Amino acid sequence: MMVTTGLLCSGQSSKSTPDSIYIGTLDSTKNVQSQKPLTKHNENNFNTKYEYTESNGARLIIQNSFPKSGINYTDPNGRKYIYAVFWTQIINETAHPLELTIDFPLDSFEIPSSSGNFMKLLLPSDTMTIDKEPLYDYGLTIKSFLDNNLFKSSSLKKTINPKGSSAFYVVTLTLSNRGAGGISFTGMGGAIRTGLSIKEQNLFYSINGKEIPCGKINFKKI
Repeated sequence: MMVTTGLLCSGQSSKSTPDSIYIGTLDSTKNVQSQKPLTKHNENNFNTKYEYTESNGARLIIQNSFPKSGINYTDPNGRKYIYAVFWTQIINETAHPLELTIDFPLDSFEIPSSSGNFMKLLLPSDTMTIDKEPLYDYGLTIKSFLDNNLFKSSSLKKTINPKGSSAFYVVTLTLSNRGAGGISFTGMGGAIRTGLSIKEQNLFYSINGKEIPCGKINFKKI
């Protein structure tokens, strides 16, 4: 028996009209290997949480962190930047493997509410885990990563098994000699807020309300 299933976004409590996400035609009669989520983070440490729910109650959950940062980074040529480290966790509570593809643009873009300041997004390959949550920069070795990836485009491709989860870092970077426009990156009181969300099968990464198309999800037929 072949069925078509969809996910409805409940998102945050302030979201009045749910978005829908179409995940294609899936074979509901086959068994899939289950894997328990690998991490259980403190819910209070998330800035946003989005839940996409199937008609049978199965869920896809996206959780986006607050920023953490040592603020300053100087590249090998002596140019100074301001950075912040974020991370996103995706929990796949559906019965189907989820293929996630993210591609951030090589070029920088203007920061919302901060005219003349431009930001770049980077995707470290390191995996965020629960033991790194209290650490400086969430445990990311930031200087080594930026020294080697500052002028490269960033991409990420992951498969998340049914009943599994995965968490990844996102680094924001802006030139400090232009000023930060009064923006603070540090702590829960900082003004920069980011997050991954889904519209249909398309992924968007938002920064203070500016949505950047950045990839797709695909629920694999098995």
